[in-house]
Amino acid sequence: MKVHSSWRYNSPFVQVLLVSFVCFCCVGQFSAIGSLGAGGTQSITLSNITNAILYALFALTGIVAGSFNNLFGPRITLFCGSLGYALYVAALWVYQEKAQDWFLIFSGAVLGMCAALLWTAQGCIMLSYPLEAEKGRSFAWFWAIFNCGSLLGGLIALGINLKQGGLDAVKTTTYIAFFAVIMVGVASTWTLLPPSRVVRTDGTLVKVEKSNTARQEIAALLSTLKKREILLLLPMFFASNFFYPYQGSIAFKTFDSATRSVNGVVKAVGQIVGALILGFLLDKLPMGRRNRGLVGLAVTASFTIIAYSWGVKYQIPITRATHWERKINYHDSTFAEPMSIFILYDIGDAFYQGLAYWIMGAITNDPFELARFAGMYKAVQSAGAAVAFAMDATLVPYINEIGAVFGLMLFSFPFAGLVIWGIRDSNYEVENQVYVDETAAEENNTIAVLESGNQAAPQFDRQSSGSSEKKI
Repeated sequence: MKVHSSWRYNSPFVQVLLVSFVCFCCVGQFSAIGSLGAGGTQSITLSNITNAILYALFALTGIVAGSFNNLFGPRITLFCGSLGYALYVAALWVYQEKAQDWFLIFSGAVLGMCAALLWTAQGCIMLSYPLEAEKGRSFAWFWAIFNCGSLLGGLIALGINLKQGGLDAVKTTTYIAFFAVIMVGVASTWTLLPPSRVVRTDGTLVKVEKSNTARQEIAALLSTLKKREILLLLPMFFASNFFYPYQGSIAFKTFDSATRSVNGVVKAVGQIVGALILGFLLDKLPMGRRNRGLVGLAVTASFTIIAYSWGVKYQIPITRATHWERKINYHDSTFAEPMSIFILYDIGDAFYQGLAYWIMGAITNDPFELARFAGMYKAVQSAGAAVAFAMDATLVPYINEIGAVFGLMLFSFPFAGLVIWGIRDSNYEVENQVYVDETAAEENNTIAVLESGNQAAPQFDRQSSGSSEKKI
């Protein structure tokens, strides 16, 4: 078997780096704008309305986003998804100039649909392109690069605070800069190769089958909705973004503006560190894949219990009626405990999201199926986030809110464990894998037969990459 370099342009690693850069430019800048306070509009009501519509359409579109990806391919899906981020920033720009509420709300609706497409294509590329033994690192690299965009946003917000003493309405030049970066991301989607041209390091092709018809894809989507593993993972999907509204609300309640900016920087760093740690655990531990998954689950569950137990203890004396004459500043001695809790939250978030992605990637290597999985994950995740935002908007007591977050995560772990327990140490033996040198040999064989006058070319014997027979 011929070994191929990881740094070829058509290698999974380079393709994952490219999609990571697209998400850095698009999603990363969206997160960066969020760090500026209500998208920079300083209107919490308008921001909440926009986000509510965004997440609702995100959830609905996520259900069919995998089928869209399978019909049109990840490159077109990613391109269409990236356009929504450009429109959203353009709407913020217009809002600063003309105060057009309707356009901002409309852009949020479009972004919800586009984000489902972008994240589905991203999930398909990240999970189906690498070898089974590289899927943990694939998530780690993607999550680290993507969160550099959030880190950028935190640094921008922190710089504004340190210079101006607060986050006032953002200048239009800031939006122009963000828009330019996002357009670089939109253009970068066309640097991605079609799956059929991506060759893994062991010489196998990512996809050799033809795309489904619309009717076949609808039937496959209905089959995915009834799949046992997906049904067991629904609690994990639902809880995976449920904690964001609570964490944002308690940070706003506790920290002053400058300290929230510091928290934004630390949050991104925690996400990067957590992703790199989990990627190592899931790929490098000297044991079978199922056992690596169980170790990853144990580490994630333990981290979650420690972080949220400490968080509940800190939360108990703080209610929505609590009022401080002065909120906590990062220079204060009282800053250390809540900041430590938030660091644990952020590392744990990367663990939780990474484990969910890794489990999906361990169920199958089929890019069509994984696209549907990714779409379903984002759909249910967004539905959970919408419910969580609604809870926070209705001023549910903080202790009830963190209890719901903690309870949902604990509830999801046994079901995730059942899925991990049922995964194989490899899917190569049950899923046909085709080598790039086999396809070349088959094409040459066919041409030779046709040139000799025989119209019926013989079938080429395709071996799976799980076979013990080596290819030269």
